[in-house]
Amino acid sequence: MDTAQQEATARARELQRSWYGEPLGALFGLNQARLAAVLGLSAPMLSQLMSGQRAKIGNPAVVQRVQALQELAVQVADGSVSAAEATDRMDEVKKSQGGSVLTSTGPTAPGSGAPTVRRVVREIQSLLRSVAAAGDIIDAADSLAPAHPELAEFLRVYGAGRTADAVAHYESHQN
Repeated sequence: MDTAQQEATARARELQRSWYGEPLGALFGLNQARLAAVLGLSAPMLSQLMSGQRAKIGNPAVVQRVQALQELAVQVADGSVSAAEATDRMDEVKKSQGGSVLTSTGPTAPGSGAPTVRRVVREIQSLLRSVAAAGDIIDAADSLAPAHPELAEFLRVYGAGRTADAVAHYESHQN
């Protein structure tokens, strides 16, 4: 791989980190064929995403499946979901059609009756990041900061920050 390809791959992985929390290759402990099937992507598309040859997932339902798998991975890591239960949940994720957790009236997180805070936060992040790049969001926040510091903080945290910081922000502004 030449230097230009390496730089493009590094940029795509950085974009994935900003959009999805981590480069897709680092997120899941599944083989690519299984992951592609769960997400509803072709194996070549997933390979391009995981290798950094491509950065963005264009299908919002697939992005939501990525987010659902991220939440599931956290639950497996903290021991609240067993490996066997995770397999069943992956099948639920595979069957999911996506849809907004902010407007849905039924259960939206696999295996639960309500969306998790993390999933709501990730949807807000996805929405902001779908309309502007992180640098543009920061520029907009800087422009708003003198007159509207709270809005500027919101843009910085959700539009260009890490998910953990956005979750903390969201939780600190509830009741």
